[in-house]
Amino acid sequence: MVRWAAFSCALVPVVLIVHGMSFTAAAGTALGLAAVTAACRLLLRRSERIAARLRAEQRAAAAVPHRGRHSRTGAGAHRGGRHGAGGAPGD
Repeated sequence: MVRWAAFSCALVPVVLIVHGMSFTAAAGTALGLAAVTAACRLLLRRSERIAARLRAEQRAAAAVPHRGRHSRTGAGAHRGGRHGAGGAPGD
């Protein structure tokens, strides 16, 4: 797709000159088309990167089993039992 855009950036000014438009106007048109093409290319690459990142996150989320509604992981996961503030029995 980008190759066709680059081809049109070269072809449009030639057609404009053949049909009687000035060289300056054709060059301005070529610069405008090149700017639009570059912007579209950057946006396309950005959206492809974001889509790839989202797919990777979805795959990673699918690989991790669901732990339940109230299950916790990490510190504080085990809440049962009696634990005194001092750490030793009878404190």
